[in-house]
Parts: sequence; structure tokens; C-alpha cells
Amino acid sequence: MRERISRVVNRAKYAAVGGAIGGAIGGLFSRGAASTGASVGAFVGAIVGEKWATAAPVVKRAKSKADDEWTVAAPFVEKAKSTAREKVPARRS
Repeated sequence: MRERISRVVNRAKYAAVGGAIGGAIGGLFSRGAASTGASVGAFVGAIVGEKWATAAPVVKRAKSKADDEWTVAAPFVEKAKSTAREKVPARRS
């Protein structure tokens, strides 16, 4: 239930922002274009909000998995960095 509510709120938030941006851009041309721009912006914002809300758990899992892989590889990365520093000759001034 909580996930569903957060998805609805996220979609509404992006729809409001999209409608405001679309209305502002359309308002530069005419009153009718402002109305059309607001409706198109709200529609696009709702779609973006829906996609981002459903992608958030996937991104979170991917980040945690990447963090886990980096913690396992950390000793090897540090060793590679130290050997790379040893191989680089000192700069002459």
C-alpha cells in the first residue's frame, strides 16, 4: 500500500511540475498555447513520474549490489593503486 501511495504522489508531483513548465513555455506564445502546453507538460510529467517511481527500487538494488562488489574488491583496488604509484616515474622540474 505504501508503495502505491508513493507512486501516486510521485506521479502527481511530476505532473504538476511538467504542467507548470509546459504552461510557461506555451504562455510565451499565446493563451491557447499555454493551455495546450500545460496539458502536454502534465501528461509527460505524469509518465516520467510513473517511470521513475517504478525504476527507483531497481536502481536501489543495483546500487547496493555495486557497493557490495566494491567492498569485496577494495583490497585488490588498493593494491593496484599502490603498484601503479610505484611504476610512475617522478616528475622533473
